[in-house]
Amino acid sequence: MDEMKRLQDRIGEYLIPQVDDFLFDELSDSYLERAGIADILSGVPVPVRKTALSDLSTLIIAQNMAFIIGCDLNFKYRDNYLAYIQRTFTKEFARPLIGDGVEAAAGGDFDRACICFRAALLIDPENVDALYCYGRACKDSYEKGEGEEYIGRYKAESLEAFEKLTLKKPDFDMGFYFLGYGYLNLGLYVKAKLTWETFMELSDNQEQKDEVAGWLEKLTEPVKIEEGYNHVLAGRFEEGIAVLSGYEEDERFNTWWPLWYYLGVAYEAMEETEKSMECFKQVLQLSPSNTEAMDELAALYEVTGDQAMAEKYRKKIQVVKANAELDRAEKMEGMS
Repeated sequence: MDEMKRLQDRIGEYLIPQVDDFLFDELSDSYLERAGIADILSGVPVPVRKTALSDLSTLIIAQNMAFIIGCDLNFKYRDNYLAYIQRTFTKEFARPLIGDGVEAAAGGDFDRACICFRAALLIDPENVDALYCYGRACKDSYEKGEGEEYIGRYKAESLEAFEKLTLKKPDFDMGFYFLGYGYLNLGLYVKAKLTWETFMELSDNQEQKDEVAGWLEKLTEPVKIEEGYNHVLAGRFEEGIAVLSGYEEDERFNTWWPLWYYLGVAYEAMEETEKSMECFKQVLQLSPSNTEAMDELAALYEVTGDQAMAEKYRKKIQVVKANAELDRAEKMEGMS
């Protein structure tokens, strides 16, 4: 077969360990010829559950293959497995996988749910039901999960699923409902506002509309703050400072480290070094492992000629990165 296209896989490392529940063996040449699948499975090992070694019907083979590629989107024989499933059962095989995923999610097994929905999307990439359910399962996973990296990856995966869903099905209100929460959880308040406004136009569910209306009211000030961030990002530093500095004493928002970070960037660009330093130090009060703020401080101290302080922050960056790598290695060891 053609060389396999590698897919982005944010959460595969959390699911791939389940592949260990399988053994792999090749089907006999005579069987492959009789079944008319020698062209796609010759020399290709198929998965067999260790707990069901004697159970190897055509359906079970397809289900096992789907489970494997749902765990690992870049599994070596992914395209062979997809070719087998689609030739034997067509893309309609995605439907029972979606049903299995919904059942798993209802039982709280969100890993299995994600595996089923990922496999369904590989088999039928245009299936909006699989996309919606996958976004929901990833959302459930990060809401119940632990660890900054784990939560961040599942948030990104959920957000992308709902973004794709709203493009594929722009008249589906629930896509915009959950996408709005996705943007809210990432602090993308302008996008959350625009997304929920679309939901309000589409939905007939008054309870959910009342809920979203409450959020839209609460978003008034956060949207202004984000507009301040956007001024800074666009190089409009004076405008950014004018917006953001008005919230420095506001107890509702002055514990948001991005507020101080973007103020620091703006003051640095305006060559107000002392103010910039104070802002980046405030970032570290609120987000002690923020290496971007440390990097900015190191650069500022370098400019002012304070080499000792510049080196202090460079060393802090190394320590934070080393600890993060150690945590990651320990997590991977615990999963193996």
